[in-house]
Amino acid sequence: MEQELTASRLARRMPAGLYLDANATEPLRPEARAALLEALDLGGNPSSVHAAGRAARALLERARAAIAARAGAGPGEVVFTSGGTEANALALHALGQGRRILAGATEHAAVRAAAPAAETLPVHGDGRLALEALEAALRAGPPALVCAMAANNETGVRHPLPEIAALCAAHGALLHVDAVQAAREGPLPAADSLALSAHKLGGPPGAGALLLRPGLPCPPLFAGGGQERGRRGGTEALPALAGFAAVIDLPYEAARLAALRDAIEAGVRAFAPEAVIAGAGAPRLPNTSLVILPGVPAETQVIALDLAGVRVSAGAACSSGRVARSHVLEAMGFGADAGCGIRVSLPWNAPPDAADRFLVAWREMRARLSSRRERRAT
Repeated sequence: MEQELTASRLARRMPAGLYLDANATEPLRPEARAALLEALDLGGNPSSVHAAGRAARALLERARAAIAARAGAGPGEVVFTSGGTEANALALHALGQGRRILAGATEHAAVRAAAPAAETLPVHGDGRLALEALEAALRAGPPALVCAMAANNETGVRHPLPEIAALCAAHGALLHVDAVQAAREGPLPAADSLALSAHKLGGPPGAGALLLRPGLPCPPLFAGGGQERGRRGGTEALPALAGFAAVIDLPYEAARLAALRDAIEAGVRAFAPEAVIAGAGAPRLPNTSLVILPGVPAETQVIALDLAGVRVSAGAACSSGRVARSHVLEAMGFGADAGCGIRVSLPWNAPPDAADRFLVAWREMRARLSSRRERRAT
């Protein structure tokens, strides 16, 4: 009874409305919640040799096998981490030693922070990596580590990874792929290393993985008790990892979400011809749209929509609640309007009327803000 009352109180505290910020975190899937609670009840440390420890170890290795299978890899290639940020940092720490690091201009902040001295590769106006610039950079110097995200977390734009991988192979470069945002659907790309995160799939936060090609070195970021074959110190977060494994291969309704996204974009264009959809001409994630309203700060839009009960974000949700100009939009050439884009990212459980509800709120917001600007101009 007490648990039911606590859950009821928590539910009352949750903000009601339309959640369209899946690229920040997907709502927890029921399968993940069930697996997490079961692992919590199991107890035991996977490094202990008694019966409870062996049971925990068995569950951990089942989770590892599930993650590996999703990537077409072997269990020994999976290093569990606390999330995508640590997986990216571990990859650059392990593979970047003695190599030039080349990173796309629209890479996630986790990659940019882990390799502050990386050479930046430009992108085209649609957000895709400029292959000619990559090839020139690879020809210009010694062997490199190339960082190219599978899909951008702000725009949803997909990089041409097969072509990028072919260039890397031709020039003796290693390829690290941040696949955190792109792992919901389809096969995972082939790479020397690959970063994943549970909460972007509907799993619990605090769990991630680095997949590492056999034979590559992986010195730990910090020393511990020899966990993860000496590649990552610290007791594994077994409940979160069990939840991760529970969602890694769940069906994803890409076509349904793409239809909702397209309806949103069509409605925006019909009502506001000045609005721009970033990366609209490139292959994108089916759930993601970055809508630019020129001259209107993203923070103003996010707050106005939040007050209307619609939860969106201004680019990445990795800035301690701060809203700043998007480095992604700047790299794509949007100039002053790089601070005027909002990201609409549909969750796995988006309701059928999500597009209609968003458009009602967005149109009201746009009309209200336009009226204010007109009054100030007179």
